[in-house]
Amino acid sequence: MEQEYIITVFSENKVGLLSQITTVFTCRSVNIESLTTSESAIHGIHKFTIVVRTSPERVDQLVRQVEKRVDVLRTFVYTPDEVVQQEIALYKVTRSRNVERLVRDHNVRILEIDPDYIVVEKTGHKAETQALFELLQPYGVQQFVRSGTVAVSKSQRERLNEYLEEFERRYKREKEKHATNTKNS
Repeated sequence: MEQEYIITVFSENKVGLLSQITTVFTCRSVNIESLTTSESAIHGIHKFTIVVRTSPERVDQLVRQVEKRVDVLRTFVYTPDEVVQQEIALYKVTRSRNVERLVRDHNVRILEIDPDYIVVEKTGHKAETQALFELLQPYGVQQFVRSGTVAVSKSQRERLNEYLEEFERRYKREKEKHATNTKNS
């Protein structure tokens, strides 16, 4: 059964990696509903946030394939209840008193006011930004754009930190083991 998944991919910021990652989804006929990239909380590491609707088996397969890319450090999968997620939408609407009333009633931020139009910003879940779009449509939406989903996990720490710490512990153990074996030889 298909459901929504939020996939986070951590990597170095390398040219061509985005293309490699999206190709994994394309080759498996999985549509990317949303994709954002940005720096992460860890210096030098970038985070891709990818939203898809697919089966649990397919998402596991996607993660395994994405992690085979050389520049990918680690990939994690979340369901919507495991993350806090938002997106931003911008609306350029023909200016009228009705529009200005809607803007006040829906807690949106006004970015620009012109005699002919008003540009507003709404932050929220996709359903919220879409609902405002539908309310504004009768008044003349001239332009509309919505960002991709941005998300942070509800876990206390970023899972990549835990992965990197475990990787470092294993590396030190292997190094100590190798040093002991070399000394005993």
